[in-house]
Amino acid sequence: MQTIFLNELKSSLREPAVATIGFFDGVHLGHRHLVSQVTAAAHARQWRSMVITFDRHPREVLAARVEPFLLTTLDEKLQLLTQLGVDVVVVLPFSRQMASLSARSFMQSVLRQQLGVCQLVIGYDNRFGHDRAAGFPDYVAYGRELGIEVTRAEELITAHGPVSSSVVRHLLTVGEVEKASALLGRPYELCGTVVHGFQEGRKMGFPTANLQLVEPLLLLPKSGVYAVETMAGKWMPGMLNIGTRPTFNGHKQTIEVHIFRFSGELYGSMLKVRLLHRVRDERPFQSPDELRRQLQHDRQEIETLLQCPHE
Repeated sequence: MQTIFLNELKSSLREPAVATIGFFDGVHLGHRHLVSQVTAAAHARQWRSMVITFDRHPREVLAARVEPFLLTTLDEKLQLLTQLGVDVVVVLPFSRQMASLSARSFMQSVLRQQLGVCQLVIGYDNRFGHDRAAGFPDYVAYGRELGIEVTRAEELITAHGPVSSSVVRHLLTVGEVEKASALLGRPYELCGTVVHGFQEGRKMGFPTANLQLVEPLLLLPKSGVYAVETMAGKWMPGMLNIGTRPTFNGHKQTIEVHIFRFSGELYGSMLKVRLLHRVRDERPFQSPDELRRQLQHDRQEIETLLQCPHE
């Protein structure tokens, strides 16, 4: 797969392409279904397949004081798109100037003239252009003038209903990580740097790696205890707590992962954590001893869930 950042493009692309456009946050099953239609159409015409996305969420630029919560960083999104067999991914630098372009101007100046798009596959609920004022019939009409065939993608309906990034975000915010993972087609992941924490876990026999997310806008699921796998040389089982440490009168939200049967120094390391199951809510305990007994119970439950070998 070739990745092109539009602001670094030296000359227009000449080869004809079948393309789709969107933010593709999470690269979920619906996105994969859409991209598969693009690659199939491109293969049938012996053209290049192309996914066009943005370097930041449009709300980050256009909506004052609104911080969009993301399911993937740009790097993660590009890695996931690489797995889908697309020939080219174009990353557009989203700005107010780009947002001011009408749909027709965008199709003419960016899609047709710069990127060589000859067929545009529109996601079933996707709109683009200034104020998202145009709709599918308008895109078809503009395309007819510009030499771009515009087609509508087939929608994917799963056992959980339609798939969208907003649905996945909602499921995560209410703690439904298994349903969210089913729509993503993979476990939801957090990625962060290990920083110094408060050391209470170590004192209770549950040393934790305190994570600082690499992307501050990455969506944190509902507070609580989760069964996880952590990449620490290899994928290792463990448990994750998202919360404010109420037993210790904490107020700042922390992300702490305890990796089963792991010993070693992790400070400064980058860790990926896959969230597999939500075990319970975070709650205050009467004493550190009571919390330690609960953590022992949590570990036993998680080892059973993850089918971990017993020592």
